[in-house]
Amino acid sequence: MRSGGGLPAAFLLLARNRNAVAPHFPPCSPAPPSGWRGSRGMRALISAAVGAAITCGATFGFVAEAAATPARLIILRHGEKSDPYRLCEIGRRRARALVEQYLGRDAQQSFFAPGTAPEAIFTISIHTVETASPLANSWDLPQAFYSVLPVGKAPKLFDSDLAKRTKQAAENLLNNPRFDGKTVVVVWEHNHIADASLPPGRRALTLRQALNLDQLPGVPETWPDNTYDYFWIVDYKPGNPVPVSFRMEKQVFTGKYADLPHNDWGQPEGLDVRETDCEP
Repeated sequence: MRSGGGLPAAFLLLARNRNAVAPHFPPCSPAPPSGWRGSRGMRALISAAVGAAITCGATFGFVAEAAATPARLIILRHGEKSDPYRLCEIGRRRARALVEQYLGRDAQQSFFAPGTAPEAIFTISIHTVETASPLANSWDLPQAFYSVLPVGKAPKLFDSDLAKRTKQAAENLLNNPRFDGKTVVVVWEHNHIADASLPPGRRALTLRQALNLDQLPGVPETWPDNTYDYFWIVDYKPGNPVPVSFRMEKQVFTGKYADLPHNDWGQPEGLDVRETDCEP
C-alpha cells in the first residue's frame, strides 16, 4: 500500500500523528523542515531527526551522564500486523484495548498509581508506533521513536538497524536522569526483546540482555512469534542497572474487547487467516 508520491502509506500515519515524529525535535536542534508532510519532506524530517539525536543528546537522545535507572519498565510487543507497514484490524483493536484497560489515563485496571503517569513511551518500528499511538494520545505524550523503517531494506539490514537502535534505547533507559525513578512504557519488536536463536554476541543487542534481564531467573530467552498478549513488568532499585524483579502479565480484555486473542505464552493465537487481514 503506497501513497501517490511513492511512499508507503504508513509514512503518512507518521506524518498525521502529532505524537509520532514531528514534535519530537530536541530543543538544540533546528525546527522541522518546512513542508515536511510531503513525501520528500518526510524523508527530510527523518534525516533531520536522526541528525538531531546524534548531535544533541537531548531529552530522548544518547546520554553520557552517570547511571540512573527507571523504577519500572513496562515492555510489550506491538499488535498483530497485516504487512510490514500496518497493523491488521485485530492489532488496531488491541492498541485501543491496551489504553482502555491497562495503560491509558483512565484505564480500568491501570498499571499506574493514582496521580502518576508514564514518563516516556519508547517505540522502534512502524508497527510499534501504530500500537502506541492511542496510548500517546491518552497521556498527551510524544513517542521516543528510535526510527527503523523497512522501506527498501533487505531483511538483514533491517534487522541490523533494529539491533543498533535497541542498544541505543537500552543505554538511554539505564543512563538518562530523566527516567530515574520513573515508569517507562517500551513498545518493541519481539525478536529484539528476546531471541535465543541469535549467536551470543548478537543477543546482547536485545532488550533482555541490554537491560540486564538475563541476570534474573525466569525471564524467557525468546519472545514467541505467535505471542502478542503479554506484558513484561521489570522493576529496578535506584542506582542499580540490574533489575530486582520481573513478572509476565497476560492481556485479558473485557467488554467490547473480550474477543481479542489471549493465548498462553508460546501457544498459537488460533486466528483463521482466511477470516482476518492478519499475517499468519
